Amino acid sequence: MTKTEKVIGTMTGLAFVAALGAYFLYGKRGARNRRKISGWMFRLKGEVLDRLENIQELSEGEYYRIVDEISSRYARLEKVGAEELKEMTEELKGSWERLNREMMRPGVRKVEGKKTSKGA
Repeated sequence: MTKTEKVIGTMTGLAFVAALGAYFLYGKRGARNRRKISGWMFRLKGEVLDRLENIQELSEGEYYRIVDEISSRYARLEKVGAEELKEMTEELKGSWERLNREMMRPGVRKVEGKKTSKGA
């Protein structure tokens, strides 16, 4: 990998992190999200985003696996409520469609989604 490719990859990752963070805070449910976000929620989202930065090709299954893996670690913490964690996990998983659309724009790394057939 050349130096230029590394720089482009890093910049793409940072743009991705910024877009996903903005979606969580300012998307259609952003006001509600901002009211209830606590420190552990930021850390959980940050860990998911950090893991996603290093992946060149991302499928829906891989994204869900990453979210589940990190969420399971937070489930063992005493200060994290089960209901809040469940909501956060569902929200992260629910953002796959938007994430997939964002990443399919030209100049952004490849993201693989589910193959669907459209009826004629």
